[in-house]
Amino acid sequence: MASLGLDRVGVETLRGVGPQLAIKLKKLGLYSLQDLLFHLPLRYIDRTQITPIGGVQPQSEVVIEGEIRASDLVFGRRRSLVCRLQDNSGTTTLRFFHFSRAQQERLKAGALIRCFGEARRGKSGIEFYHPEYQHLDKDHPKSLDDALTPVYPATEGVTQTRIRDLCSQALKKLDNQSIDELLPPLPESGLSHQLSFSLVGALKLLHNPPPGTALNLLACGEHPAQQRLAAEELVAHNLSLLRLRQRIQQQQAPILSEDKIAKNSLLKQLGFNLTSAQNKVIAEISTDIKSAIPMLRLVQGDVGSGKTVVAAMAAVQAIANGSQVALMAPTEILAEQHRINFEKWFKPLGIRIAWLTGKIKSKAREAQLSAIANGSAKMIIGTHALFQETVVFNNLGLSIIDEQHRFGVHQRLALRQKGFDPTSTLSEHGSAPHQLIMTATPIPRTLAMSAYADLDCSVIDELPPGRKPVDTLVLSNIRRNDIIERVRASCIAGRQAYWVCTLIEESDVLEAQAAEVTANELKLLLPQLSVGLIHGRLKPKNKLEIMEAFKSGEINLLVATTVIEVGVDVPNASLMIIENSERLGLSQLHQLRGRIGRGSQASHCVLLYSPPISGNGNARLKIMRETTDGFKIAEKDLELRGPGEVLGTRQTGEMQLHIADLQRDSHMLADIKIIAGYVLINHPDNVDSLIHRWLGHSEKYAQA
Repeated sequence: MASLGLDRVGVETLRGVGPQLAIKLKKLGLYSLQDLLFHLPLRYIDRTQITPIGGVQPQSEVVIEGEIRASDLVFGRRRSLVCRLQDNSGTTTLRFFHFSRAQQERLKAGALIRCFGEARRGKSGIEFYHPEYQHLDKDHPKSLDDALTPVYPATEGVTQTRIRDLCSQALKKLDNQSIDELLPPLPESGLSHQLSFSLVGALKLLHNPPPGTALNLLACGEHPAQQRLAAEELVAHNLSLLRLRQRIQQQQAPILSEDKIAKNSLLKQLGFNLTSAQNKVIAEISTDIKSAIPMLRLVQGDVGSGKTVVAAMAAVQAIANGSQVALMAPTEILAEQHRINFEKWFKPLGIRIAWLTGKIKSKAREAQLSAIANGSAKMIIGTHALFQETVVFNNLGLSIIDEQHRFGVHQRLALRQKGFDPTSTLSEHGSAPHQLIMTATPIPRTLAMSAYADLDCSVIDELPPGRKPVDTLVLSNIRRNDIIERVRASCIAGRQAYWVCTLIEESDVLEAQAAEVTANELKLLLPQLSVGLIHGRLKPKNKLEIMEAFKSGEINLLVATTVIEVGVDVPNASLMIIENSERLGLSQLHQLRGRIGRGSQASHCVLLYSPPISGNGNARLKIMRETTDGFKIAEKDLELRGPGEVLGTRQTGEMQLHIADLQRDSHMLADIKIIAGYVLINHPDNVDSLIHRWLGHSEKYAQA
């Protein structure tokens, strides 16, 4: 393989690039000539043909030419120069708010000009504001551009003209040389069509599309040249995660043999039978942790499917082998729910539980840290506090992360990096703990195959017997009084209800009802009911007291913010009202709805909305009404919001793709996974180059 070495040739070698411009280019991630070659246009401007003025459509960018028939200074709120341009098909208006005396002289009636700009609707019909223009000579006509004009991602101080020139210089380096084709030929692959386009050909076409190139295909990312590069980019991202997995699995993990006596003892404490889906996933985990290769497993289970019990069975197996288990949750409420459950199940088995959150201070904290360090605490439950430097584990064999999407991709990898580092305070013995990751937010298959390529996936696709689907209603808040009466009747009949608000205090900006105001209102309207209030600003101790009062039945109606989204289990709660539901994402609505329907009685979720409702909001509420299947909801969420938002804002930066699109290119992902595995095994020398080519100087996955 003849390496061009363009990744080692700095941008400073190009004509016109000095120290100051080089600094600005680095803000765009442009360090080398290879970076410039893969700095692809966002869109294209078509200056290759002239559009008749009579055929110009609003919001289109076009080239027109004609004769100025009138040119006038107009004095209104702003002084402007207004020119009427005419060809043999029609007339349009050119408006200039910033112009010199010389420009005014040259744009007089009778001048022939060619313009480029965006057409807009104006007072006089189609208008162009500050179009680019050049004067024409009848005897010496000027030629049009011979290629579509690319528009690149830019930054302050770097113009489009400058970036085009630099990319053009980089492209010329390819004329007498070739860039590495890092993807091997794979004739058996379903991507043979995409990969048949040469890398050099794809780069040249995308930087400099010739006339006749299908703009409609370029606009939606479906041109074969774009698909060629999208396939390579997805392979690079997949490889970065596989490389991470490969590095981790080269370490040694403790062999945690199955102890059926310990598991049977736990089963007796549960008081219910496991589903076949739970047993299947428990068996998969058990097989993983019996190996010296670190387990890396993601367990997906819809709300109420019983993931916590699966985690408990894995924990018992680890503890029976003398190892410690750490379980981390994103919120104090969820961590507390886990502590309550595990104490109920583990204390009769003689397993000591340590409890660690950021709120635990001084002597109590020191006592917990000591029990963790000396190994007397075998099950350690907490929030992010578990991964602080002061926490020293005695013999950590299994790490469990619940609701991992709350932590973000990069944070997940950073936690794992700390957990698997042999020099880390997390593992005195230098062995890598097995890792179990759980989520109740179903991850669409397309995201699971890309953002979680380093993990084996298990799915708990069955709900415990007796669980009834929640009936979902979508109502305008005009029906608010009717809903309040329904809450009254349900609670008087012995049931409990949630009333979920999206704000804590009133806001002049958002029209959502604040939880505090709503709670006071409902107390006045429902004097015979005990109304509680919980939100994120309460102290953890107060939150737990309120949740305990609700669980015990002292509180009939709990007014809450989305703090109750995960981890709250009150079987007697059979009614949920969600205000301003159109403001929430599908996954969040699904998580909230999952707080009810946990008992044997019929349950109902009412989604209140404030009209008028947007098309997107209406689509979200429609799918909530039609299905309770979390995976269908997750796929719709991906369709409506895109992968960045579905993964969570903290993860958006981790999955930035230059040209590929997880939704548009989902048909490639099965083959991408095969190709990435093939390259990793058969062409290991290409892996680092591929990852660096696409992840550049922010190789977050590869470095984690």
